[in-house]
Amino acid sequence: MLVGAGKARLRLAQAALLAGVLTGCSGAAEDDAKTSSSASASADAASADDTTVKSGGSIGAAGSACELPVTFDIAEDWKAEAIDDGTGGGGEDSAEPDSELAQEVADALLHQGPVTAACEVDAKPAGNIGFLRVWTGEAADDDARAVLEAFVKAENGASKAKYSTFGAGGLKGVEVKYLVTSELLEETKEETALAVSTKQGPVVIHLGGMDTDEHRAMLPAYELAKRTLQGT
Repeated sequence: MLVGAGKARLRLAQAALLAGVLTGCSGAAEDDAKTSSSASASADAASADDTTVKSGGSIGAAGSACELPVTFDIAEDWKAEAIDDGTGGGGEDSAEPDSELAQEVADALLHQGPVTAACEVDAKPAGNIGFLRVWTGEAADDDARAVLEAFVKAENGASKAKYSTFGAGGLKGVEVKYLVTSELLEETKEETALAVSTKQGPVVIHLGGMDTDEHRAMLPAYELAKRTLQGT
């Protein structure tokens, strides 16, 4: 893993301890929300097929910020970072002293259904509060639809899932749009994810966000990733 992966792992725990769910805040303070408000307002009307978002480069290939079974473009100014899976090799930062509770929460959040968190792409440098998170799994007989259904089922508060198929870069995949309700925050927000099967195993790319407005503002970046998706 790259240096900094331990920090990415700890952020998962911090987000859960503060909000009870992966909200994409990653411990963001009130000032972050103020910084994001203008960007969100200008992007509220952005459609899912918006092609104007600029690419900030590709990740997934060997030597990139996150080495994955797939490659895709990330939006300009978004920052990718590998997530330490706790198996070692995470560099100096992976040895930071986590609290026992934070460690337990992080371990739980590293896995959702049949996949494990491998990479997060932070939207904050571009003015939004949220992440594209990439999850990977072991090679198995389950197809992309089964993997994605299990992923959604494992998310607390998920409902009204609508699935569809797509193709990109020679890959056939399944996409889902659904709602997540947080009892703690007493609010419901939109989320989107896709899954593809590769020779190395399934890959899930998930877009959350602090709330529905942030989610919709970041959809063009998700669509860029989906549009440029290829196997490695």
